Amino acid sequence: MSEDGRNILVGVITLIALFMLGSLTFGGKSIGAAATGYTIQASFGRIDGLNTGDEVRMSGIKIGEVARMRLGDNFAAIVDLRIDSPIELPTDTSAAIHTDGLFGSKHVVLVPGADDAVLKAGGKIDLTQDSVVVTDLLDLIIGEAKSNAAKREKAAAEQAAPQKIAPGSETPSETSSPTAPGGLLAPLLGDPADKGTNP
Repeated sequence: MSEDGRNILVGVITLIALFMLGSLTFGGKSIGAAATGYTIQASFGRIDGLNTGDEVRMSGIKIGEVARMRLGDNFAAIVDLRIDSPIELPTDTSAAIHTDGLFGSKHVVLVPGADDAVLKAGGKIDLTQDSVVVTDLLDLIIGEAKSNAAKREKAAAEQAAPQKIAPGSETPSETSSPTAPGGLLAPLLGDPADKGTNP
């Protein structure tokens, strides 16, 4: 066999070995997951950023993964969650989509309830919280900040504006003087206009 033929044969054998190794690795995981786990469903309004294979966590520990995502009735997002077999979830368990950090990957967080009955394979989680989109959250924060700034500017402008006196109102000096007409000492001093006419 020529040198080129041997090189081709070695390359083909190497590719076959790598393919078989990969099949055993990923196929073994799938077989083990199917044999030891069960699948439940959760319905969300939106699942932005969530992907198949993302983790399902409880108390910060991975207990499963996202197996499938599809569009259901009323355009809701139906997510199939594969849960490890030894873990039993109460029927009132809630599910929420969280993010690792601000721009990290998504994962599903399960919070167990207090019901004695447990979810079986094919069961459905009714209490869910949708995925939070970072851009929507930033827009909400920026909008709230602009609204507060506008309120502060309006209040400052109202305080800086001069206060207008209504027509016909008296100044404080006229009403507070005791010798002014109508004041407290007016009866004792008499009317200044009368003093000019009396001898």
